Amino acid sequence: MENADVLVIGGGPAGSSCAWRLTQAGASVIVLDREEFPRTKLCAGWITPEVVSDLEIDPERYPHRFNTFDGIVVHIKGLKFTLPSVQHSIRRYEFDDYLLKRSKARVFVHNARTIESDPNAGGFTVDGRFRARYLVGAGGTRCPVYRSLFRDANPRARELQAATYEHEIPYEWKDERCHLWFFDKGLPGYAWYVPKQNGYLNCGIGAIAEKMKAKGADIKSHWQHFARKLERRRLTPEAEFSPKGYSYYLRGNVDVVRIGNAFITGDSAGLATRDLCEGIGPAVRSGFRAADAITEGSEYRLHDIAAYSSEFTLVRWLLERNFAGGKLEAPSAPA
Repeated sequence: MENADVLVIGGGPAGSSCAWRLTQAGASVIVLDREEFPRTKLCAGWITPEVVSDLEIDPERYPHRFNTFDGIVVHIKGLKFTLPSVQHSIRRYEFDDYLLKRSKARVFVHNARTIESDPNAGGFTVDGRFRARYLVGAGGTRCPVYRSLFRDANPRARELQAATYEHEIPYEWKDERCHLWFFDKGLPGYAWYVPKQNGYLNCGIGAIAEKMKAKGADIKSHWQHFARKLERRRLTPEAEFSPKGYSYYLRGNVDVVRIGNAFITGDSAGLATRDLCEGIGPAVRSGFRAADAITEGSEYRLHDIAAYSSEFTLVRWLLERNFAGGKLEAPSAPA
């Protein structure tokens, strides 16, 4: 039996951030992930300056690809303009591995299946192999901690489920700008072109699954339309894409994110922003908060983690209305 103070299920940004904060405070931490790092992770790989600051990353010393955009080129309803907003791009293959190694936690390649309360330890055991007093779910949309302990207490709203289809490829891009296309051909979402430093490119689309289905469309047909657009604009000549899909949930109500000594963070809790569907920032902040709740005894609440990415009020309103369907309800009073 492997023992630790804290078991973290999932080695992505939520899990590694939590583990890093915990080990800095002197806690013993085990991280379980079903894949060996570095591993391919479907994601646009777009991060905000706030994420860079939260993670205390010095771009000059970060040892992997790191690209900076001074603005985002927006295409919407035939209009094209640049939003002056500094953003960054990384490769999740490199970024997640870097953060997990930096955490100094013990890492096991293990697909967690059975989670049980352990009255002797006052905590939890996982598959009869791992035991800890505290348990942190950071395994994304299909997190076993959410599935085992939180699904009934914190059901997800189907209308907030986002479907994505994307591919990241080695590619010598010519246009160094980040492009976003909103609502193209009735897509209830947006498409992206995100260049990475030193010859990588991520292109993809994301949309609210239920709204797309109601329109009789599907993510693959929208991808085909988008790929033709990229080719017509000569943004990706001779690129060979083989996209894959995944899904996650936009921010809804987050009333139940702790049950006893168990926590959920990041996409396990459904924290992606309601305007630009960004998940890394909320994942990192929720991971830190779970760690602080464990080491400092602070309250674990996520209501005040930003539900929006854009600093522009009109942009937030427009995108939330089209993606999430309306304004986020006021948080419930703490129990």
